[in-house]
Amino acid sequence: MVLQQKLKKNIESLRTNEYPGRGMVIGMSPDSKYYIQVYWIMGRSENSRNRIFENDNGFIRTKAYDESKLTDPSLIIYYPAKHSGSCHIVTNGDQTDTIYDAINDGRDFENALNTRCFEPDSPNFTPRISGIIDLKDSMYAYSLSILKSYNNTPEFCIRHYYNYEHAVPGIGHCIHTYAGDGNPLPSFSGEPYELELFNDIDETAEFYWNSLNAENRVSILAKYINVEDGTFKIKVINKHQ
Repeated sequence: MVLQQKLKKNIESLRTNEYPGRGMVIGMSPDSKYYIQVYWIMGRSENSRNRIFENDNGFIRTKAYDESKLTDPSLIIYYPAKHSGSCHIVTNGDQTDTIYDAINDGRDFENALNTRCFEPDSPNFTPRISGIIDLKDSMYAYSLSILKSYNNTPEFCIRHYYNYEHAVPGIGHCIHTYAGDGNPLPSFSGEPYELELFNDIDETAEFYWNSLNAENRVSILAKYINVEDGTFKIKVINKHQ
């Protein structure tokens, strides 16, 4: 009962947050058959809103919906989701490639992210958020990370890593870039918080899509990874499609 009250309170907090920015939820389906990754993007500017998610042979990339309106692709065009072997990576920027390359080079999640910091988009210095599920990791079911500035100052980078030894059926942990709207945008603070997940991929995608501010939401993906054999499926919702 206490957990259900917490989940209800947490999703209501997300729903009333006008601008949580980019965010992710990682956890497990209630029936324990799937690990789940959810990732969304939001936007306030025309450039940020002019995007869709596109499935590129199992990798997900952002793409300009209208190429003629694309102005600066540097921080908005990237691969938010990639996989390599048993590892499934999700991030809010080009650190996806940093982690992907490190995994293929025999290094790990934290090692890769220790070479990166927050985004260079003064005055916000947007946090880099990242997550990974490695089906062969005997220590952790999944991990999350946020790299952020100290009070929107570029001199200090704070690196937080959250490692979850076991996944809880029906529960995901959520992290996003911003605590809410503002100028500059305030970075997410505190630990990742618990949210509900579902057995059906469409239900999960719709649940989170409908929990985001309708004016600012842009795209969302849900990825279900089979615990037994590592096969996966992806559901994408784009505002422009």
